[in-house]
Amino acid sequence: MHTIDEFIQLALKEDIGPGDITTDNLVAPNTPGRGVIVAKQDLVIAGLAVAEKVFKALEPTIVFEAGYADGDRVAAGSTVIRLTGSLAGLLKGERTALNFLQRLSGIATQARAYVATVAGSPVKLVDTRKTTPGWRVLEKYAVRVGGAHNHRMGLYDGVLIKDNHIAVAGGITAAVAKRARPSPTWSKSRWKPAAWPRSMKPWPPARISSCSTTWTWIRSARR
Repeated sequence: MHTIDEFIQLALKEDIGPGDITTDNLVAPNTPGRGVIVAKQDLVIAGLAVAEKVFKALEPTIVFEAGYADGDRVAAGSTVIRLTGSLAGLLKGERTALNFLQRLSGIATQARAYVATVAGSPVKLVDTRKTTPGWRVLEKYAVRVGGAHNHRMGLYDGVLIKDNHIAVAGGITAAVAKRARPSPTWSKSRWKPAAWPRSMKPWPPARISSCSTTWTWIRSARR
């Protein structure tokens, strides 16, 4: 599993490759600049520390000033981040930083909406393993920022007997009886019914991880 820093380096390498041929041809070295990131819709912010790491990875002297903390509600039109420093660094990092902010804030915003829906009921909202490959740690973090809970991080930290397991084992009783000796790393054991009773119809899939929040990048300008 990649660390956040490794993940950021992977994302930057994917985007910049051998070099940003537009910025490198248009912006003189050491040109200072500034920029702001503004929310274009009401949202729950998530991923600020990741966005900062993106810019710092490109140019450590960039000043990153966040007006909010992860989990805060942000109104449309609000300035979320102010940036000053290397204009080339700002231009090269903006898309990658926004990609992280958009996706994580979208998840947090949607999760918060679902949490509000079940508020006051004996319901604990949890996520699934249906995450974007490679993004699991970050996306599950955004779920927590939104006020929901993580179920299991992977196949290694919880038993979940699903319909396919039940079918292979020959029934739920046999599946439970055949499960491996409990491991010290297991934190939970659950089973998922193949068919829900009429009184227990599940909600449609939330598709939290497919949401994204829209932003505006205000053009960087020389100071």
